[in-house]
Amino acid sequence: MTEPLKSADIHLIQRLIPHRYPFLLVDKVVDIDGYQSARGIKNVTMNEPHFQGHFPGKPIMPGVTIVEAMAQTAAVMVGTALGMEDRNMLVYFMAIDNCKFRRMVVPGDVLEMNLKTVRGKPGGKVWKFSGMAEVEGEMAAEADFTAMMDLPKE
Repeated sequence: MTEPLKSADIHLIQRLIPHRYPFLLVDKVVDIDGYQSARGIKNVTMNEPHFQGHFPGKPIMPGVTIVEAMAQTAAVMVGTALGMEDRNMLVYFMAIDNCKFRRMVVPGDVLEMNLKTVRGKPGGKVWKFSGMAEVEGEMAAEADFTAMMDLPKE
């Protein structure tokens, strides 16, 4: 029996979720504990297209992209736990609750997204997660969200 994966690099991430530039918002996922929890890492750089307009002269990562990065981390966590590599899994937001932004995220920051599964089980379509994004231990954002996993048929 093989040991469950504890991390996912960019190559595995791209085998798990369909997102690509400019909307792939997680560089790696570490500390994967099955489908219970994981930590996503996003290296924020000035080269990202949203900084052209958000905002000229004062680049700030849009809050919605921080929440999307948390959701992508959750999808990678679940996809890794369920062995969904190369299976064309899609994930759709159903709800975003209790979303708060606490700190600006700017180029040069390393955004760490800590995700926990609140509800969901293998084979289930609807999952609920709680996420918190931090930069250098300081909370940048938090949100609870519900997603539907569109798992391909066997």
